[in-house]
Amino acid sequence: MNIRRETARYATLALGAAILAFGLYNVHSQSHITEGGVLGMTLLLEHWLGISPAVSEVALDVICYALGLRYLGRAFLPHALAATGCFALFYAVNERVGYTLPDLGGMPLVAAVVGGVFVGVGVGLVVRAGGAAGGDDALALVLSKKLGWKLPTAYLATDLTVLLLSLSYIPPVKIACSLVTVTISSLLIGKLEGREKEKAAE
Repeated sequence: MNIRRETARYATLALGAAILAFGLYNVHSQSHITEGGVLGMTLLLEHWLGISPAVSEVALDVICYALGLRYLGRAFLPHALAATGCFALFYAVNERVGYTLPDLGGMPLVAAVVGGVFVGVGVGLVVRAGGAAGGDDALALVLSKKLGWKLPTAYLATDLTVLLLSLSYIPPVKIACSLVTVTISSLLIGKLEGREKEKAAE
């Protein structure tokens, strides 16, 4: 094991988790941008089946991580757990500090763009370092590997599926803003992952 390389990897995981937590708390939480993926699915299950997100998110994350362990190998798990732990820690810190960005709720399109950038850069750094900040990331990585899809395509596929289902109870205008967010974040994740692949090929 190259200690220097692993240290740099975990530092990248922590930085990505910090950026993601900051964006989700300061932008998504304030402006109520709807999410795709696991988070969006938990909200869908709560609305239609009355299942608490506290229960459904854990269950869905466990399933996604199990798939990651099965198809991405054991090396995936410690990095994924480290990223998830860092995200939880940084999110808790943000909650304690309170909002540090202005509320963009009155400008949903701006909130969607800014939120998409935070999520894209944060998750992109985590994925680039070989981790996953949540079940969404693990599922997208598995789909990318097993189906031969590019990573942005895998993210968009899972997010769009959940957002389309969410039209059953969320106004189309809010879904449209969420589409902006997931499109921007997926593209940025792909860019950051692609740079890492280019470095590895050199």
